[in-house]
Amino acid sequence: MLHTQVHLALPAWLQEEVDAGRRYPDDESKVALAVHLSRRNVEHGSGGPFGAALFDGDGRLLSVGVNRVIPQTCSVAHAEMMAFMTAQQDTQQFRLNDEGSGIVRPITLATSSQPCCMCYGASFWAGIDALLIGARAEDVMELTEFDEGPLPLDWIGELEKRGIAVRRDILRHPARDVLRYYSEQAGQRY
Repeated sequence: MLHTQVHLALPAWLQEEVDAGRRYPDDESKVALAVHLSRRNVEHGSGGPFGAALFDGDGRLLSVGVNRVIPQTCSVAHAEMMAFMTAQQDTQQFRLNDEGSGIVRPITLATSSQPCCMCYGASFWAGIDALLIGARAEDVMELTEFDEGPLPLDWIGELEKRGIAVRRDILRHPARDVLRYYSEQAGQRY
């Protein structure tokens, strides 16, 4: 039988962890949420050490995501992808920053760690205007078993050419701490 439907779900604990009505006024508060979600995902055993959140131009939360690859048996269930998909379903917009979408721009993606090559590519098409990053890809590869895949040498320049502002190393040390914590969980793989 050929399956014709895909169902992905974020963990139930997110409802209790996230205040959907709160505003996030600055870059640090946005990345702090992503890092917090990454830690809670490891603590709950519901996925890998990655969190992401999307915000509108008024600092309102559009969606969140955490890594769900192993629990959902789906290689694309990365935190950023889950945040993109839930925001797109909620707004019925496949490109979040399109004119006429009704969403206040700029659209910001905050990540606990630098997007891998897949999430990097998806960022172009999902319609974000800014990318905020905690840990770097080299932190991920140093502290965990994850391979972040190939990126263009000037990956930041490529994003900026497409109108996506990039700011990284926001709360880098707390984000690295989550990666380290994940690796220290003896024998646990999410």
